[in-house]
Amino acid sequence: MYHFVYILTTKYNKRFYTGYTNNLLRRTYEHKNHLDKGSFTDRYNITKLVYYEVFEDYKYARAREDQIKGYRREKKINLVNKMNQNWDDLYHQMI
Repeated sequence: MYHFVYILTTKYNKRFYTGYTNNLLRRTYEHKNHLDKGSFTDRYNITKLVYYEVFEDYKYARAREDQIKGYRREKKINLVNKMNQNWDDLYHQMI
């Protein structure tokens, strides 16, 4: 089983959300369809998947999630730029 650390953002890339999951497609779908009412991503309409990393061990994924959450905005932007220069919604590439 694979584990994922991911970054979502808003339509205009104003706010970020960093998360962890063992099913990136399902979890992104949940964010996009606002299935967790009242959550941070629901309140701020954070639905665009712009970055992710894949891990085989959940411990490394969780540690990486914590690390990225601690990053300043500029460092998160640099991460996304390295993987997804156009800031495309990667969810549409997965379905």
